[in-house]
Amino acid sequence: DRFGIKPLLYSNQKDLFVFGSEMKAVEPFLIDKKIDKNSLKLYFSLNYIPAPYTIFENVQKLMPGQYLEIKDGIQDKKQYFTIENEINKNSEIQSYEQAQQSIRQILSQSVEDRLVSDVPLGTFLSGGIDSSIITALASQNLDKLSTFSVGFSDNKFFDETYFARLVAKKYNTNHHEIILSNNNLFDSLNELLENTDEPFADSSALAVNALCKETKKHVTVCLSGDGADEIFGGYNKYLAEYKVQNPDLKSKLVNMAYPILNQLPQSRNTTLGNFVRKAAKFGQGSALDKKERYWQWACIGKKSWVQKLILENELPDFQDIKSNLTKNISISNGLNDVLLNDIQLVLPNDMLYKVDSMSMLNSLEVRVPFLDYRVVRFALNLEEKFKIDGKMKKKIIQDAFRDLLPSELYNRPKHGFEVPMLDFLKNDLLSKIENDYLNPSFIKEQGLFNLEFCDFLIQKLKSNNPEDSHATVWALVVFQYWYKKYML
Repeated sequence: DRFGIKPLLYSNQKDLFVFGSEMKAVEPFLIDKKIDKNSLKLYFSLNYIPAPYTIFENVQKLMPGQYLEIKDGIQDKKQYFTIENEINKNSEIQSYEQAQQSIRQILSQSVEDRLVSDVPLGTFLSGGIDSSIITALASQNLDKLSTFSVGFSDNKFFDETYFARLVAKKYNTNHHEIILSNNNLFDSLNELLENTDEPFADSSALAVNALCKETKKHVTVCLSGDGADEIFGGYNKYLAEYKVQNPDLKSKLVNMAYPILNQLPQSRNTTLGNFVRKAAKFGQGSALDKKERYWQWACIGKKSWVQKLILENELPDFQDIKSNLTKNISISNGLNDVLLNDIQLVLPNDMLYKVDSMSMLNSLEVRVPFLDYRVVRFALNLEEKFKIDGKMKKKIIQDAFRDLLPSELYNRPKHGFEVPMLDFLKNDLLSKIENDYLNPSFIKEQGLFNLEFCDFLIQKLKSNNPEDSHATVWALVVFQYWYKKYML
């Protein structure tokens, strides 16, 4: 598995070697279960625990493109594939027009290859560019494609079903919408937590679980648009990095206004609050060197909050671990090193893990055409200006397939696949948080977290300036449920 689409965990204990694709296969065989403190800090920083680390000291994950050979009791890790070796491999300089033709041919072939199936097949359709392209290409090969979308009835800010509907109508697909209320999220919460065998706090897993559950009622295999953002430069943070390296008037003004912006209410739940949040994050990141800025923008949990939350956080190995996880980030200008690092850090450990775990939970197979090695190789060797400029992210993907997509999908802000967690936590789940997950007596007995800071997070959650408190509180909810199940 070149890119970490499927995880592999293993543990070596005395005369026992055990491995599996999920922690629940390995955990019952562990003789001594100790929480790895570095992994705990990684988890509350990133919302996930990246390979090769796991929540337990004596369990590891294989890295993408790696296999483990055991011979005469001796373990030997071997790297059969490295992404770095794909750069400048058989690449030829192409004009922008030629490059657009090339990616259409390569991706079209990748989609066609993944439509081979003896069972019913469909596509996830979020309403974004990537899943819409996959749907358009799949529709060229199938007569009546089934498509599946998720929407949110209680918070229209997060709902993108309108755009998904436009694509479904254009290609006359058999379209299914899963509209979730806060009650639906609450109902699926226990199922998600019960099946989380290693702490993982990307809250959109709730929606992915609901999407996979509904999808499985109709098809057995589904194609997704995952991977396109990381390899072609689709996230807002990539445009932010571009603006830091190539400052325009707007970015200079944001930096000047940063001290004021940082004092204003910040929230992911409203257009204004989200703008202030992103502008403040940009201003703060602009003052850092490239490596530190990358780490800060990769993290969900604020550095100062993580320091205050975890009682034992001065860890001698953590800086080396952090350096290893950001090893591709160079001090030179450019974005390709940022994309390369995300392909190795964020993509397998967050995005792919989320889809893999939720689809497996619902016995659904998900295939990812954008992660065909030919597509990835092509992307890695593209000139940066073909991926992102001062105005457009994922430029070549947007331009190459423009004739296949409704015009309404363009010139609108990228939203990302998120769920309205703030409302959910401060209303539906608040009493459970206060009386169970962050119960003061349990926190003291547990001895991992600062009780006063846990209380600060709850008050922050309830305030009119929540910032990203909901992300840290959700990470605590997931961890505490996991801890009670596996450590008590």
